[in-house]
Amino acid sequence: MDFASLLGIFSGIALIVSAILLGGDPDVFVNIPGLMIVAGGTIAATLLTVQFKDVLNAFKAAWIVFTQDKTNAQEMIDTMLELSRVSHRHGLLKLGDVESDSHVLKRACNLLAEAASEQVIRNTLQNEIDSLIARHHSVQDVFRKMAAYAPAFGMLGTLIGLIQMLSQLSNPETIGPAMAVALLTTFYGSLLATMVFLPIAGKLHARTLSEVTNLEIIREGCISILTNDHYMHVYEQLASYLPEAQRKPIKIGKAQKPGEENAKAARKKPEASR
Repeated sequence: MDFASLLGIFSGIALIVSAILLGGDPDVFVNIPGLMIVAGGTIAATLLTVQFKDVLNAFKAAWIVFTQDKTNAQEMIDTMLELSRVSHRHGLLKLGDVESDSHVLKRACNLLAEAASEQVIRNTLQNEIDSLIARHHSVQDVFRKMAAYAPAFGMLGTLIGLIQMLSQLSNPETIGPAMAVALLTTFYGSLLATMVFLPIAGKLHARTLSEVTNLEIIREGCISILTNDHYMHVYEQLASYLPEAQRKPIKIGKAQKPGEENAKAARKKPEASR
């Protein structure tokens, strides 16, 4: 699990539990009927809104996002630079032998190896980006709906508790405890929405933006490789996807920078004229 998620979960739970313990008896915050109304009602309303498989996929996606590291954009840029070097040394056909965990990158390499046109590569990878956004949006929408339903069912539970309380006004001693129980369902609904469902939806959205950036790097990198750009030119185009503080210079090694050969030739001309 990434550090931000771990810190957020533990700090949020610790602060809420500490406030409950400091305020007195924690048993007053436990109400099984209220939990049944909020949790059960939220799940039931969500299942009525979306398909059961979509709910399962949403929780699977949430588990993956919170437990697996995201692909770093700098690492993807380094990968595209390496592919650019391979294409310059061995030709585009060699890219068909590239193995990758990313099916999009593998597909892009196959298109390059098959000498597909720039428009075909651009359209194919753009379709991958659009479909990824659509899939992730449906997953995020499940948690946004649950975040909307949970407070609503919390208010519904409060109304049920108030009705039960008002029906026992003949016994004034029960009004205080009954009011506390009635308000607990609103507490449960707000807690689930703000501490569980909305943060998960936000984390999924952040992961979507990261994956879209990586796919755009693949798209632009493949087009640069297809047009036979020097790998330094490829880097300059792809580096714009990173904040300036995160951009790291690449090592040229024995390879010459673009235009360096012309510069050396220019320096030699005066010597030849002498």
